[in-house]
Amino acid sequence: MKIGIVGCAGRMGRMLVQTVVVTDGAEFGGGSETASSPMIGQDCGELAGLMPSGQMVTDDARSLFERVDVVIDFTIPSATADHARLAAETGTALIIGTTGLDATQQALIEAAAARVPVVQAPNFSLGVNLLMALTEKVAATLNADFDIEILEMHHRHKVDAPSGTALGLGQAAAKGRGVALDQVAQKVRDGHTGPRKKGDIGFATLRGGDVVGDHTAMFVSEGESVLLTHQARSRAVFARGAVHAALWTKGQPAGLYSMRDVLGL
Repeated sequence: MKIGIVGCAGRMGRMLVQTVVVTDGAEFGGGSETASSPMIGQDCGELAGLMPSGQMVTDDARSLFERVDVVIDFTIPSATADHARLAAETGTALIIGTTGLDATQQALIEAAAARVPVVQAPNFSLGVNLLMALTEKVAATLNADFDIEILEMHHRHKVDAPSGTALGLGQAAAKGRGVALDQVAQKVRDGHTGPRKKGDIGFATLRGGDVVGDHTAMFVSEGESVLLTHQARSRAVFARGAVHAALWTKGQPAGLYSMRDVLGL
């Protein structure tokens, strides 16, 4: 399959280019950036530390969508919403790793999924998606005497909090408990908050250094705790998962899929 990368000059974009080039069954179909990027016109392969690819960074995302089978998007919410429109208009499958989207932006993604296969996930690593499946199972097994807390840490440059993966873990825990996350989520604690409300799912956010991504789902009762933890040591795990998802879309009907669908979890 011919795979395009939007945001190809960023740290994740370059990693995705590298991964596409070395993956069997995948062909790098080009990359795009915003019109203001100083990388416009440079060779995508050289930017990724590879041999020249002959594919130059373009600011024309539409032309990229028109000439590839599937596009991978790890950009920002406003750009991802625009790319969802392009995917629907060009009939191109879309892989979305962008987090922090608002309701309007998410609605555009769901509209695109009515016309093309879209795989959207807060995290594309195999380990994290296994962690989400386990979190749902443990939440369904342990009763409300076990308080659920989601702890995450990322690098100092991450702009959204809690992370999309942390929210995904919260969603998995809430599904296991048979409740809606927005009814039980406690994302901020500051000052005199009073005792913890039974059944809440709490979130704690840490930022610092170059941490790629650490996540822990904690189930804590009086006398014992169960901790499920995943640590990502390289962005390569996200890139491999995203390219795997891109190849998986071949022959899939239109729809909004998750990595759990891709992995059969």
